[in-house]
Amino acid sequence: MAAGLLKTSSLSARTKLLPQMGLSPYNTSHGFFEEEVKKKLQQFTDGSVDLQKEDSGIGILTLNNPRKMNAFSGVMMLQLLEKVVELENWTEGKGLIVRGANNTFSSGSDLNAVKALGTPEDGVALCMFMQNTLTRFMRLPLISVALVQGWAVGGGAEVTTACDFRLMTPGSEIRFIHKEMGLIPSWGGTTRLIEIIGSRQALKVLTGAFKLDSEKALNIGLVDEVLQSSDETQSLKEAREWLQQFIKGPPEIIRALKKSVSSGRELRLEEALLTERDLVGTVWGGPANLEAVARKGKSSK
Repeated sequence: MAAGLLKTSSLSARTKLLPQMGLSPYNTSHGFFEEEVKKKLQQFTDGSVDLQKEDSGIGILTLNNPRKMNAFSGVMMLQLLEKVVELENWTEGKGLIVRGANNTFSSGSDLNAVKALGTPEDGVALCMFMQNTLTRFMRLPLISVALVQGWAVGGGAEVTTACDFRLMTPGSEIRFIHKEMGLIPSWGGTTRLIEIIGSRQALKVLTGAFKLDSEKALNIGLVDEVLQSSDETQSLKEAREWLQQFIKGPPEIIRALKKSVSSGRELRLEEALLTERDLVGTVWGGPANLEAVARKGKSSK
């Protein structure tokens, strides 16, 4: 009887864990038809989203459309989803740095795409597509950090909120300019911003369309640290060093910790506890655990 209950409970926990990676909030039951959206986005071809996976377990995701300050074209939105899927399957990965090419993070959406997708129906479909993509990104079992150089504006600012941490370089700026465009954040930015800085501060930031330099962003808790250098190469080196403190150890442990935190953030208490229990079962008695116990045992003699 007890074994049966445990088996059922484990299945329930694994089912609850599924939304943490690989699945999206919206599907056809919500009126979302992904293939139709993709066909429309393929028309806008500037730029690329590039992924470099290093032996250290750190990935570098680069938004690369410098001619338009790394604005997201339709193809870049599609490539971002492709890279997220690739990262979901990168079992050796532990950390991820998101940056923009040529010392600028991102100026948001490419206006050509915005103008062409001008109906409310288009706007809602694009909203669901990007919310799906960035939610899957947020649930990656990697410790992610946005390296904000230059401007992170509009949709670019929203992307930073999907990362676990944010670093800024001197002279950089984050700005949610949606109000000035006659819009609200549509890539999940409002929901994530509230989680990061609270509802009162989020309301000020969004309704004021404030220019948040590194000092202001640090003061309200939007960013975690201001780096020393604004140089593209040096700031990336600093970001790597900053991230290293959180990804020391075997990938399976880092990834399990991130999954546990994600479930605690998104699930009800009982479901999060069940998820944590199932994750314990994947690492307890594993190589890293046994090695650490043996090492501690030797040091105590």
